[in-house]
Amino acid sequence: MIAFLWAEDQNGLIGQDGHLPWRLPNDLANFKRETINEAVIMGRKTYDSLPKKPLPGRQNIVITRQSGLTVAKDVLVFNERTQLLDYQKEHPMQKLFIIGGADIFKLFAADVDYLYVTKIAEKFKGDVYMPTIDYTQFKLISQKAGAVDERNQYPHTFEIYQRITK
Repeated sequence: MIAFLWAEDQNGLIGQDGHLPWRLPNDLANFKRETINEAVIMGRKTYDSLPKKPLPGRQNIVITRQSGLTVAKDVLVFNERTQLLDYQKEHPMQKLFIIGGADIFKLFAADVDYLYVTKIAEKFKGDVYMPTIDYTQFKLISQKAGAVDERNQYPHTFEIYQRITK
């Protein structure tokens, strides 16, 4: 199963200068809860932006056009889309979470089975937007409002969609 997991603002913004444009601990906790003991797939720039590399408790996979990329010992590096699809066939019970960036989301748009999105009811400034997703190909299977408090100042919802056609 391939899933996209990301957070976006009202305009589909997902990044600013290689980082999240907001501080939302609830979203980070949700990210950890969903991805722990699973695989996280990301581009090199996303990997480079991680404050702690590799993400603990997960199989980290970096997809890059850069040959000979040196990363942490247990991180897999793939140079082609087909390598991840082959990995998926070898690990059919593992969830593969694509976590960014925008080019990696585009690369696997035809392959994604689930969408895990945190929608933040606010507008931010940034430079990276989520590629357009045809939501008519998915059905909403879960929606939960995130708690707003002193640490999580922005209204947000956690939504999960499942592909209905492929």
